[in-house]
Amino acid sequence: MNQNLPVIVIGAGPIGLATAANLRERGQDVLVLEAGDSAGAAIAQWSHIKLFSPWRFNIDAASRRLLETPSEGYAGDWEEPRITKLPTGAELVSEYLQPLAAHPELAPRIRYGHRVVKISRVLADGRGADKARTANRDDAPFLVRTETPGGLVDLLGRAVVDASGTWNQPSPVGRGGIEAIGEAQAREQGFITGGLPDPLGADEQQLAGKDLLVLGAGHSAANTIIALGRLQKQYPDTRIRWGLRGDANPIRLYGGGASDQLPARGQLGTSLRRLVENGHVELLENVSVASMNAGEQLAVVLADGRELAVDRIIAATGFRPDLQMLSELRLDLDECVEAPRQLGPLIDPEFHSCGTVSAHGAKELAHPEKDFYIVGMKSYGRAPTFLMATGYEQVRSIAAALSGDAEAAGRVELELPETGVCSTDLGGSCDAPASENSCGTEPAEPAESSGCCSSPQPVSLGLSTGTLHGNSELAAGR
Repeated sequence: MNQNLPVIVIGAGPIGLATAANLRERGQDVLVLEAGDSAGAAIAQWSHIKLFSPWRFNIDAASRRLLETPSEGYAGDWEEPRITKLPTGAELVSEYLQPLAAHPELAPRIRYGHRVVKISRVLADGRGADKARTANRDDAPFLVRTETPGGLVDLLGRAVVDASGTWNQPSPVGRGGIEAIGEAQAREQGFITGGLPDPLGADEQQLAGKDLLVLGAGHSAANTIIALGRLQKQYPDTRIRWGLRGDANPIRLYGGGASDQLPARGQLGTSLRRLVENGHVELLENVSVASMNAGEQLAVVLADGRELAVDRIIAATGFRPDLQMLSELRLDLDECVEAPRQLGPLIDPEFHSCGTVSAHGAKELAHPEKDFYIVGMKSYGRAPTFLMATGYEQVRSIAAALSGDAEAAGRVELELPETGVCSTDLGGSCDAPASENSCGTEPAEPAESSGCCSSPQPVSLGLSTGTLHGNSELAAGR
C-alpha cells in the first residue's frame, strides 16, 4: 500500500470531522469528502430540532484539543459551549462543526460538493481489483468515485472511513420494508415528508389546516405529534391521525409507568396520551400501507382494505444505510440490522438503549475488506441505538489502528451513562422498542429519523429501549 495516499473520510458531519481530527492528531494524511456545500449540511436540514443530549456528550475529545490549542495561524480561542446545555441542530453546526471544519488543520483537507457513488480497489499498475479478486487485494489502494459539479472524479486512498450517515436513505412507508405501490410518485409530488418537519416554523403553512397522517412510534413521531398539537391550537381545522404498524400497546406508546425507570419517558408520554385521549389525535392501529394514489389528496389503501384520504404523510419511519456505493467491497454484515457482524449483537434494540451499548472500535467494526470501516449512525445499520459519544470512541480507535497503534485501538476510553440519553448523527435514534421479529433486532417501528433529538421542547433523557431499561413488562407480554 502506498502510505503517501490519504485516508479518505466520507462525510463532514460530527463523526466524519472527528475522524479527521483524530487522524491529524496522529500525523496521518486525510481527505474528507462531503456531498453538501458545508460541514454538517444534513444537520442543517433539521436545524430547529433540539437534541436530548447536552453538549458534554456531543464534542469529540481530539476535536476539542484541536480547537483549543493555539498553533501557527490559529489563535486557539474557541470557547466550548456550556456542557449542560442542550444544543439545537443549528447550534451544533454553528458553535462546533463550522469552527472545526474551518480550522487550518482540517479546512484544506475537506472537499465539498463531492458525493461518493462507488468504492472499489485498484492495483499499483492501475488495473481494477473488484470484489472477486483476492491476489494482492489488501495492498491495493481504494478507488473512490465521486460526483462533483464538474463531473465524475476518481480519488485514491490507503484506507476509507465511511461516516456518511443515513439521512439521505429514508425507510419507505410501505409494508415489508419496501415502497408501497405509488409511493415514489407521492414523494415526488410532495405528499410525503420526512419525520422532522418544523410545524411551528418553516413548515407551518404547509401543514396548518391540513389532514395529516403521522407514521411511526418513536421519538420523531411522538414529538412531531406534540408539535402538531400546538399547531392545531392555532389552526383548529388541522386533523392529526397517528398510524401505528402494530397494536397500540400503552407501554410502547406512553412509557411503562413505575416499571419504565425513566422519568423523561413519562414526561413525553403524558403529553402524547393527553392529545390522544382528548380526541385531538386519532390513533390508527395496524396501519400497513399497501398502495397510494396522488390526486387532489393522497388516497392511501391499507392492507386490510381500509382507505384514507390525506393531504400529507409525515413519515417518521426511520432510515437505513446506503450499501449500493459499497457493492464492490467485501463486507461482513449482520443479516438483520445490516451493521458489521461483530457489532450487531451489541446494539440489539431488544436489549439495549443508547447508554447500554458497549464501547467498541476498530476490532468490532472491521470487515474482510482491510482498512475499510463504516462508522457513526451508518455503522448501526437499521438499529436505532446510536449515541454520538459512541461514534467518537469508534473513530478514536480506528485512527489508532490506521496509525499502527494496536494497544490504543484495543483500549476502551468511554463510559456511557446507563440511561436513554441520546444524540444523533444525521438521523439516528434510540427510541423504538423491540418487535416480534424473528431476528430479534428489528424495532417495532423502523429506526426513527432522529428520534433521540426531535423534541420541540427540551427533554433531558431519551426514551429507553430494551429490557435493560424498564421494558421487561413489554418483553414479557409479547
